[in-house]
Amino acid sequence: MTILVEGNGETAAYLQSGIGPCTVVENLAMLRRGLEHAEHDVVVIGPDIDLDGACEFASSERVTTPARGVVLVRRRVDSHVLTSALKSGVREVVAHDNLQQINESCRAAERVSRDLRAAQQLPTAGHDSADAGQLITVFSAKGGCGKTTVTTNLAVALAAQGNSVCIVDLDLAFGDVAIVMQLFPGRTIADAVALTNLDPTAVQSIVTRYGTVLDTILAPVEPGLAESIPAATVVSLLRVLKTMYQYVIVDTPPAFTEHVLAALDETDWMMLLATLDIPALKNLKLTLETLDILGFAADRRLLVLNRSDAQVGLKHADVQAMLGGSIALHIPSSRAVPASVNRGVPLVSDQPGHVVSQAILKFARTQFPAADAVGQPRARRGFARHRKVEAL
Repeated sequence: MTILVEGNGETAAYLQSGIGPCTVVENLAMLRRGLEHAEHDVVVIGPDIDLDGACEFASSERVTTPARGVVLVRRRVDSHVLTSALKSGVREVVAHDNLQQINESCRAAERVSRDLRAAQQLPTAGHDSADAGQLITVFSAKGGCGKTTVTTNLAVALAAQGNSVCIVDLDLAFGDVAIVMQLFPGRTIADAVALTNLDPTAVQSIVTRYGTVLDTILAPVEPGLAESIPAATVVSLLRVLKTMYQYVIVDTPPAFTEHVLAALDETDWMMLLATLDIPALKNLKLTLETLDILGFAADRRLLVLNRSDAQVGLKHADVQAMLGGSIALHIPSSRAVPASVNRGVPLVSDQPGHVVSQAILKFARTQFPAADAVGQPRARRGFARHRKVEAL
C-alpha cells in the first residue's frame, strides 16, 4: 500500500491520478503518525514538501524500516536534488509532471519492498566446504551497466587461467548470455525443476557448452517460465555446481528478486557494477545499503566501474567517496565491446590484447588466481576432473 504526503490539495489530487489508490496526508508529522497505525510499503513525498525534511525522513526509514521505499517527487530534478536523495536512501526521484514515471517508480518500489521482506524467509547457506568452488555473482540494480558483458568476459578470463568455469544466467525472464555467446540451448535452468535428484550427473544434463572453454546454464527461452522456477531449486543447483567447478559466475537481472537473493546467500564474491552517471551510482549506493541491511559481508564486495573513462564531469575520487569504498575494476569504454557482443564472441577471447580485455584479464589474475597459484589441486569433484579447461 502507498501513502502520499503533499500539502497542496490540487497537487495531491494530480499525483494520485498517477499513483493510483493511496492514502494522502498533508505533512511529514502526519505521515509519521499514519505509519504507526498502518502498513505502507511505499511513501511518495510530493514536491511541496521541504527537501531537507524529506531526506531526513528517508534517512531515518533506511535504518528503521529498510523494506519501505521512498519515492521523491520534485518540480525540478537537478544534481543537488539527486545528490541529496542518493545520500539519504531515497529509492527514486521523479519529476512531478511525469505521471507515467511516477506510477512506474511506485510499482518498482513495491517490488523491491516485497523482495526485501521475502529475503528474511530464505534459508541461509550453512554448508561451508573446503572442497567447494567459488561463486561470483555479478549484479547491478540498473539495467544497461554491462552485467552480461562483464560476466561472460570474466568467465573466459578465468577459464584462460586453467580453471573450470560455469556461467549461470539467472536473469530468468530476459537473460542474454545465450545471445552474446551465440549459444542454442537444448535445455535450460527451467529443466532443473523436473530433476528429482540434483546431483552432478543430473546437472550435467542441463549444461550448454561454450566450445572447449567453459560451460553455461542458460535462462529459459520463454520468459513466462521464470515464475515456475522456485528459489530453492536455484539454491540446490548452485550448491551442486560449486562441487563441479572451480568458479561459478552468476549473471543477474537488475532487481533484488527472490532468485537473486537466494544466489547472494550462496555467493563468495559480489561484483557490483555501475557506470559514470548519477542514476547508476545512486542505485549502486542503495544496493550497498541494502546488502548492509540484509547482513551480507562488506569485505566480499567488489565494486566495478564500467565505461570508467567517460568524460561526464564525475571524477573517480568523487565516486569512491560517494560509495564509501575503492573501485576494484575499472573497465574503459570502447566500441569494440558492443561490436564483440553483436558478433557473439567475448572480447577477451576475440581480442585478448585489447585494453578492455587486459583490464579484465589482470583483474582475474589478481583477484581470482588460478588454483595452482595458491597450491590447490585443479581437479574438483564431479565432472570437472574430466574437463580440464584449455588456456586461450
